[in-house]
Amino acid sequence: MSTAFRHRNLPRLLLQAREAVMAHTRPGLRAHGLSDQQWRVLRVLGEHGVVETGRVAREAYILGPSLTGVLARMERDGLIRRARDVADQRRTVVEATDKGRQLVDALAHNIEAHYARMEQSLGKEKLGQLYALLDELIALEEPA
Repeated sequence: MSTAFRHRNLPRLLLQAREAVMAHTRPGLRAHGLSDQQWRVLRVLGEHGVVETGRVAREAYILGPSLTGVLARMERDGLIRRARDVADQRRTVVEATDKGRQLVDALAHNIEAHYARMEQSLGKEKLGQLYALLDELIALEEPA
């Protein structure tokens, strides 16, 4: 028995697109001993500086229990440091160490070059439309 779907499998297509993009990024991450999750954490910290762990979890799309292990390994490897939030001692904040920031800078060059190639192939307008459509889809599907 088969079910006739009218629409393409959007979650699968989004995963396929993610994997296609990450296929260019992963070799560089692995060369530096990073997992995808560790890179997502460093990317968040590279964009925002000192960040509360809950925000890291949300922006890096890592569940809390998994994030604890990821951060422990990153701290062990000297990529991040954790501390109590001075404004609220119940919270923990994370920041990249100099080593972590240098890694972000080193990887950012290749990642930005890959995005530039995508922009050259797709065109600036199409890439902008893709970003806008993805933002719109995310907003549409977020719980009220």
